[in-house]
Amino acid sequence: MRRSRWIGVGLTVSALVLSGCSAGPAGTNVQQDTKAPLELWTRTTPGGPAEKATRRLADAFEKATGYQVQVTAIFDDFETKLAQRAAQRDLPDLVMNDVTQMGTLHSQGLLREIELGKLKHVPELTEQAVKSGKTGDGKQFGLPFSAQASALLIRKDWREKVGMGVPQSWADLVALGKAFTTGDPDGNGKNDTAGLSATLSTTRGYASWYFSNFLWAGGGDFVADAGDGKFKPAMSTPESIAATQWFRDLGCKENVIQPGSVTMATPATNETFEAGKAGMYVVGPYLLPRFDKSLGKDKYEVVPMPKAAKNADVLAEGGSTYLMAGSPNQAGQDAFADFSISAEGQQIGMEGDSGFIVQLPVNKNVDITKVRADPRWKTYADIYQSSGHYAPSVPNWTPVRQATADTVSALVADCRLDLKAELAKLDTKLAATLKQQGVGAS
Repeated sequence: MRRSRWIGVGLTVSALVLSGCSAGPAGTNVQQDTKAPLELWTRTTPGGPAEKATRRLADAFEKATGYQVQVTAIFDDFETKLAQRAAQRDLPDLVMNDVTQMGTLHSQGLLREIELGKLKHVPELTEQAVKSGKTGDGKQFGLPFSAQASALLIRKDWREKVGMGVPQSWADLVALGKAFTTGDPDGNGKNDTAGLSATLSTTRGYASWYFSNFLWAGGGDFVADAGDGKFKPAMSTPESIAATQWFRDLGCKENVIQPGSVTMATPATNETFEAGKAGMYVVGPYLLPRFDKSLGKDKYEVVPMPKAAKNADVLAEGGSTYLMAGSPNQAGQDAFADFSISAEGQQIGMEGDSGFIVQLPVNKNVDITKVRADPRWKTYADIYQSSGHYAPSVPNWTPVRQATADTVSALVADCRLDLKAELAKLDTKLAATLKQQGVGAS
């Protein structure tokens, strides 16, 4: 039987509306019990390697601290099931999910603030990791336990066949993409290869997620920090326009993006690269085990993404531990969050050749070369440290990502659209979204 909780929460999901029940901050009127088992939800496939890795971390935490943890893996309809539990006033104690979910969870009143002073391992965290868990007002509502950044994967055997070097600039990337598209790099005598595998579906905002690597590498941005916790739309700036035009030309002018990209989410683009239908792919390190098995480590290489602007960045993301409101064991919540970022917790999360839950460590005391001998992981770690760029800390990033995905996907799908006009329309939408969230610059 699940325990009953009276939490202060305001949530509107799938027409569910639950008004606040607590006289104070979320969960402050819940009687505390340090012996109460902790219920942990993780967004991953039930029975899969990542669930097993989460259980290893939970078991080690139990052994080290004495707190009990019950792990539940959910992938399909995770958000809906969490909303249902919120409506029942019975949230899990802990949630491990994407960094980008913080704004949504916080705006719905489902999180309690993390008191960093209570966690002894916080000084060991990278500055980037700590910052990515803060809201616009500087409060900590997420504690990242894993990081990742994007790199450029290239079919090394194809590159050597067409006699070209590793791209050092956007012009080099275009040239290599055209060679992969027209030079029959797989040697089958057919015109059936593309230069770049790109995820440009509007589903869950994938097009924006993928394009962000190129937008930030070109010096542009979706929204700009206007100071005092305010933001303004930035897709109509000269840098953003230039980056968007260049990326659009990959499909509309250079024809190096795989056919059907605007309807493809990540599963399809993953398959495009590993099936030998595209020679380059911009993605995080989590696919290395899969591609090593399907392609072979000797067939592809991992290199930094070429940039077109000084101090340019690429997408950084990862997973965070969230302390859910209404827990009767807040001491246990704090202890688990702290253990997840400790050197011991990080190394446990990185164990195994697949299914690990820590991609790149967020603890500065963990040397990735000591845990993973493969130098490609060091490449990813260096990219994260030097140019990893998290999504801005607006209250809810999801509508921003969706609106930008709709526009980017449409611009690649229809090459006749007026790019500047479409980006101006997008900025109008972004301005309204930011205003609605209370962070729009006047």
